[in-house]
Amino acid sequence: MRCNTPATAAVILVILCSGCSTFNKVVYRPDITQGNYLTPISIAKIRKGMTKEQVAYTLGTPMLQDPFGNQTWFYIFRQQPSNKDITQQTLTLTFNSEGILTDIQNKLELNK
Repeated sequence: MRCNTPATAAVILVILCSGCSTFNKVVYRPDITQGNYLTPISIAKIRKGMTKEQVAYTLGTPMLQDPFGNQTWFYIFRQQPSNKDITQQTLTLTFNSEGILTDIQNKLELNK
C-alpha cells in the first residue's frame, strides 16, 4: 500500500505509535491517594502500651478493623502518582483484650 500524501503517512504513523510507552507518558493522569495519610512523625508517636483511644487520637480512625473481633486495626495508605509505580503502606496494630497496644507492624509495598 502506497501513501499518496504526507498527511496520510502522518496519520498512519500516529496510529501505529499510539501504543508505544512514550505516548503513555504524555497522557495526563491525576494522582490518586487513598486511605489514612501516614507520616513517619505520626507513626513514631505510636508505642506499645498505648490504649485504643490514644492511638485513635494520634492516627485517627483506622481504615479497617478485624471483622472477627476488635483487636486488630489496619491503617492503609495507597498512592498512585500519575505515571509512576503504586506504593502502599499498611500499618497493622494489634491490641489485647483490655484494649492495650501489643504489636506494631509497618509494611511498605511497591506495586507496578
